[in-house]
Amino acid sequence: MSLNLEFLKFLGAGLAIGLGAIGPGIGIGLVVMGAVQAMGRNPEAAGEIRTNMIVGIAFAEAVAIYALVVALLLLFVG
Repeated sequence: MSLNLEFLKFLGAGLAIGLGAIGPGIGIGLVVMGAVQAMGRNPEAAGEIRTNMIVGIAFAEAVAIYALVVALLLLFVG
């Protein structure tokens, strides 16, 4: 009983992007939640908090982009 190689490529790519996007999604949610709470407590610092929030989101999103690259490599190179 042999598995089709194409099926395994699609399964691997789907798992790579699916599991690779869970962590950044949760992380971005937590970053935004913390920033909104901080802005609610200290509205005068909203500009600095927003800047730090955007930097944190960019770092978390980079992990999801790496997962996308791995998924695309599994599909087209492997």
